[in-house]
Amino acid sequence: MENKNERAVSEFNSGLKLKGFNVFQIEDDTTATRVYSRKDFYKICLTTGKSIIHYADRSYKTDGTVLFFGNPNIPYSWETLSTSYVGYTCLFSEDFLKPSDRSDSLQQSPLFRIGGTPVLNISEKQRGFLNTIFLKMIEEQQTDYPYKDDLIRNYINLIIHEALKLQPSEISNQKDNAALRLTTVFLELLERQFPVESTHRQLQLKTAQDYANNLNVHANYLNRAVKKITGKSTTTHISERIASEAKALLQHTDWNIADIAYALGFEYPSYFNNFFKKITGTNPTSFRIQKV
Repeated sequence: MENKNERAVSEFNSGLKLKGFNVFQIEDDTTATRVYSRKDFYKICLTTGKSIIHYADRSYKTDGTVLFFGNPNIPYSWETLSTSYVGYTCLFSEDFLKPSDRSDSLQQSPLFRIGGTPVLNISEKQRGFLNTIFLKMIEEQQTDYPYKDDLIRNYINLIIHEALKLQPSEISNQKDNAALRLTTVFLELLERQFPVESTHRQLQLKTAQDYANNLNVHANYLNRAVKKITGKSTTTHISERIASEAKALLQHTDWNIADIAYALGFEYPSYFNNFFKKITGTNPTSFRIQKV
């Protein structure tokens, strides 16, 4: 039997995969609870009411207006406690906000990264300003303006910069556990391997064992910690990041595929071809032609 108190959000996945963005108003839905699971998109919520947000291994009790930043690598749930609960939600893929694969990862942002503070208290004045931005995005998403994606990206970045100017406040001062700290270090170490800038230098860390050795922990222990916090294995994170870099190199360089394969740590181009097709559903040559 379907739980009537469960706020359905997963249906936005299909739309996001098509255009990478959706914004909508949160209706007054008392006692609703979001499922504690990973999502396939980044999220910014502006909400007013009383609630408890469970984020990774931490819990935040909110009463008033807050701005929440959700990362698709981190599971969370949202319990609504008050009888009145309203606001706005903006969902977007990283590809939508980052037209270039070479731009900085959102995981490095203080607002989205693991171990950061995803919940900010908002004053009434700030709420009025942010309400206006969300309403502009809702209005713009319905128009036929040919550059509306760029305009919406600017609105999202405006919200992010407004948030960065605020002093993050931990609503619940719960200490990060060992799994969260280790996962944070792993993801930062993974990101530091990129971008690949030369065909003469291979990736230094290519496997889960390489990262475990670098962090002086057992590979199984690292994998358990990363999977507990993000829902993905260390190998999945590594594969997805290598695939993302491969796309960037295919699209933005004139390197031949053998050189790209070598730079990304593959002994033979055929290994790289099989890897790329498994992750993306197409081979490197076809991907490069499609993006020309």
